[in-house]
Amino acid sequence: MLTYNTQMRPLRLPEYGRNIQSMVDYCLTIPDREERTVCAYSIIDAMANMFPELRSGEESDHKLWDHLMIMSDFQLDIDFPCEVITEDNLYSLPDPVPYDNNQFRFRHYGRNIEEMIMRASEMEPSQERDDLVFLIANHMKKLMMNFNPEGVDDARIFNDLRVLSHGAINFSPEEMKLKQYIEPPKATGKKKKKK
Repeated sequence: MLTYNTQMRPLRLPEYGRNIQSMVDYCLTIPDREERTVCAYSIIDAMANMFPELRSGEESDHKLWDHLMIMSDFQLDIDFPCEVITEDNLYSLPDPVPYDNNQFRFRHYGRNIEEMIMRASEMEPSQERDDLVFLIANHMKKLMMNFNPEGVDDARIFNDLRVLSHGAINFSPEEMKLKQYIEPPKATGKKKKKK
């Protein structure tokens, strides 16, 4: 009677196949440590022949030895040429990434715009500050057009700018005229025929 793969135990690393797994299982049964080490080196050669890109450097050899250790269910006792992975390291989680969870008011502008507005509000009133505010306001208008193309007017941009700067930057549409942006035409999806 045939035995099917579904009736066999699942493979730890299926990319190497059942034959390599059988070689690893046989290697675990060898009682002599030196003979077991020679067998492990031949298994590594067979694994490297299957995936030649893993044989390109010292770190790649390390990866092959780690795979062998995983396939042996961390029970292979030989003289390893490098330090191999342990079962604790395999399932360890990385350190959590510290995220800044501060909420910002206008998500469509983004955090960078808010930081630029805060820096501009800390500057002394000058032509340089006014130029920076003009650039920021124009960029805010572009971002607002992406978010809501119908409801963009300069008064709303200057109001948002005033709110985000806590009243430090206070302009009106009469004092500063922002650029007018035209929404690009939408693609129809039809290709033009060549003549």
